[in-house]
Amino acid sequence: MAVKDLAFDREARTSLLSGVEKLASAVKSTLGPRGRNAVLDKSWGGPTVTKDGVTVAEEIELRDSFENMGARLVREAASKTSDKAGDGTTTATVLAEALFRNGLKYIAAGVDANALVRGMREATSTVVANIESLARPVEDKIESVATISANNDPTIGAIMADAFSKVGKDGVITVEEGKGLKTNVEVVEGMQFDRGYLSPYFVTDPERMEVTLEEPYIL
Repeated sequence: MAVKDLAFDREARTSLLSGVEKLASAVKSTLGPRGRNAVLDKSWGGPTVTKDGVTVAEEIELRDSFENMGARLVREAASKTSDKAGDGTTTATVLAEALFRNGLKYIAAGVDANALVRGMREATSTVVANIESLARPVEDKIESVATISANNDPTIGAIMADAFSKVGKDGVITVEEGKGLKTNVEVVEGMQFDRGYLSPYFVTDPERMEVTLEEPYIL
């Protein structure tokens, strides 16, 4: 059985907070249209330059196990935000750090943790309702939104707007690294799998060794 290090009360909270703050410090510099790029060292290949908060967060591993647990808590929050919303990972990291830091301050002052959580949830509902009341539809401003997300690059914004107009709101857009200097948009009807057929007995065109199926069932 592996040996476990134990920490309690103030010692544990301090270590967790330290990990949260270290990860947040690395991630929040990328926040917003004026955010800065981060350079990530890789064990293989060259360094990666990115402005994506969750990408930066996923690369951070701290030596201290307790600090690393704190970093992992925030990283999970950023990852879930990315999965659900597709964006806002850096904002989620900044908010998580603020909630964690101030929450520990109130707990140290004797506030009941359960009451604190209830208060956070009520405040969240109020804030979300206020944001929704101020929100405006962006159906005709996709290019502007994409340009901001692309670090104010109007060329990328125009390309993304074109891609959205072609696939529609229910389509899926995948971004892949190209081998040249030109950015291309390719529309694939239906679904595409980067795998071959499981058995040569599936081949319907022996001359071209292709499998063509009309209206197949997909599990």
